[in-house]
Amino acid sequence: MLKRIEDLLDAPTSGAAAPSLASLEHTLTEGYAEALALEAERLRATDELVTLATRVTRADVELGKLRAMLDRLQARTRALRRPS
Repeated sequence: MLKRIEDLLDAPTSGAAAPSLASLEHTLTEGYAEALALEAERLRATDELVTLATRVTRADVELGKLRAMLDRLQARTRALRRPS
């Protein structure tokens, strides 16, 4: 699409080699449709990133809690292993 637009912009504005108004309008319509599709894709990707970031944050919290409890359990285990 970008190449097509670039070619139209580089073409003469008048004369036999100039693109027709219909060609310009058709390319504009297709270009705007493609832009809308890309914006929709971008929004979906952003939503997926937010979801992933939320999952990572939750995992970090849970991992922190688990490690803290494992440290406490490890300390208790070591205490029981010590000869009295």
